[in-house]
Amino acid sequence: MLKEAMFYEQLEDKKVRCNLCNHRCRIAEGKTGICRVRQNKEGKLYSLIYNTVSSEAVDPIEKKPLFHFYPGTYSYSLGTIGCNFRCKYCQNWTISQVSLDEAQSVEITPEQAIDRAVAAGCKSIAWTYNEPTIWYEYTYDSAKLAKEAGLATVYVTNGYITPEALKHIAPYLDAFRVDIKAFTEKFYHELTSAHLQPVLDSAKLARELGMHVEVVYLVIPTFNDSSDELRDVSRWIVENLGKETPVHFTRFHPNYKLQNVPPTPIETLDLAHEIATEEGLEYVYLGNVMSSKYEHTFCPCCGNMIIGRGVFDVEESHLTEDNRCEYCGASIPISGKYGGYL
Repeated sequence: MLKEAMFYEQLEDKKVRCNLCNHRCRIAEGKTGICRVRQNKEGKLYSLIYNTVSSEAVDPIEKKPLFHFYPGTYSYSLGTIGCNFRCKYCQNWTISQVSLDEAQSVEITPEQAIDRAVAAGCKSIAWTYNEPTIWYEYTYDSAKLAKEAGLATVYVTNGYITPEALKHIAPYLDAFRVDIKAFTEKFYHELTSAHLQPVLDSAKLARELGMHVEVVYLVIPTFNDSSDELRDVSRWIVENLGKETPVHFTRFHPNYKLQNVPPTPIETLDLAHEIATEEGLEYVYLGNVMSSKYEHTFCPCCGNMIIGRGVFDVEESHLTEDNRCEYCGASIPISGKYGGYL
């Protein structure tokens, strides 16, 4: 469905500049931006995917992954087509790196999405699987309806949204689960066709705007796994997002155009956890690994396990209803209530 875009300006010769993401594409008449789903038609910019859904599921919130946001609940999850990044290792490339003609999709209106989320017993709605920023008009309309229906809202994002677009949706967006894909400009340039600084800026702004922020850092052997880089990103998070920010170091598996790189050694993930903890981060998790103790939440005050997790779910909780450790009473930074108390 076509819908006139938000956040663009008209230029000379029927050109437009899209100001939704930090590429700020200058688009000639008849062309699309780097995302391939926002098109200039006779000097006006349109979204080509307003209610176009490629992926729909009811997921545990832990699958996002969000470990400190309504733990033990379900999130109605939607994805569309396209992306403003060109990650060579994308696990969802069959929807993010294909054209509208190549992908299978259905239409789900914002009203239908909210109805389905409520009917499924979900506590939140998440825009995920591919980059939600490129779907902004749809997610914005849906987020407003979600708040009216009592649903929490989630962006699972690469963090390339512009400050003006993030500020506009902020009153209706509760969680900003952001990927910091590396901590060097070289990595972003060569593997994503983007830049690092806008991602850091948006993560910091989301925190300042009152959103719940969690960070995922996919550890890719030889590309972003050096001790120095892991230390630098951990230190930046402590200084700019706070030591209580949940950080997920996740295991890479060969995918898409990066098939020649081996999976991340578990030892490297353990090193990432050790370094991040040394730098002061209080809630460091390891993802895409089976049966790791670092999937659980431990109280930073008394050291007891307060949330025990299995595969994308909560198996035991020792949180009080006001999100305190049952053992020592320390306040734990959880947004919303554990599913067992809802």
